Amino acid sequence: MRVRQKRTGTMAGHHHHDHGIDAGSGDRRVAAAIAVNLGLTVAQVIGGLVSGSLALIADALHNLSDAMSLVIAFIARRIARRGADEAMTFGYGRIEVVAALINYTTLIVLGLYLAYEAVIRFIDPQPVTGWLVVAIAGIALAVDLATALLTYTMSKSSVNIRAAFLHNLADALGSVAVIVAGTLIIVYDWRLIDPLVTLGIAGYILWMSFAEIGQVIRILMLGTPPDLDPRAVIAAVGAIDGVGDVHHVHLWQMGEHAASFDAHLAIEPGAWERADAVKAEVKAMLKARYGIEHSTLEMECAQHACTQAQVLGHAAEGA
Repeated sequence: MRVRQKRTGTMAGHHHHDHGIDAGSGDRRVAAAIAVNLGLTVAQVIGGLVSGSLALIADALHNLSDAMSLVIAFIARRIARRGADEAMTFGYGRIEVVAALINYTTLIVLGLYLAYEAVIRFIDPQPVTGWLVVAIAGIALAVDLATALLTYTMSKSSVNIRAAFLHNLADALGSVAVIVAGTLIIVYDWRLIDPLVTLGIAGYILWMSFAEIGQVIRILMLGTPPDLDPRAVIAAVGAIDGVGDVHHVHLWQMGEHAASFDAHLAIEPGAWERADAVKAEVKAMLKARYGIEHSTLEMECAQHACTQAQVLGHAAEGA
């Protein structure tokens, strides 16, 4: 398939990310967030057991998942800094994506468990001490907001930290809901509000997790970067002077902010002596226009170019 168009392609939504925070400072922020979340979890579990509030225990379990998500994020950050070696020739950066998948998966499991427990409480309502619920949930809200502030800046540039940040954001909203529930119990003795709020927390956790986990799976599946149109990239490569055909193209995400490209380029008849220059121009264009810093190009002369090759990917074995 011959791909030749004028060089009119534009950068399709490529973003420049400013990480802004040095590794040591980021690690200290995450460590501080872990410490306060573990302390809060203990307080919430004790308060939930004493008061009889399922919503408070639900918030505590979610808060424990926050702490664990931060531990996973912290470990992943440290491992991701390792360079390439014999075992991992691409380096360890993708461990942060794996950590995000673990965190979102645990959130989904937690959300389903809380929904189940809430339904049980609807069937068999339990007495709840409203004032204790409000007091502990108020402290929890303050801690959740502080933790979210510690990780907010880093969450903008890391899918790993963003998963942990969303854990805490959801927990802050859960604390607000628990405060409302406790207040209604104090004023109206409305016991059903406790499992109702728990259902709301569970629903939000599930909605948030399913909304975010798709991007993580896309990266692990070597999917095309969502902000890049592969056809536009192929057209831009095909528009380079000297390129006769572009095929066997792979465009994927090595990490959240690192796209990679490889392809076969058939050089036009009579232009083989400029093949190296054509390759350099294609690489420079991919980097400048699309932010693709890692590209592998296999050059084919006009006489020995692949015939009837598919543009995207390779034919499956046995096809």
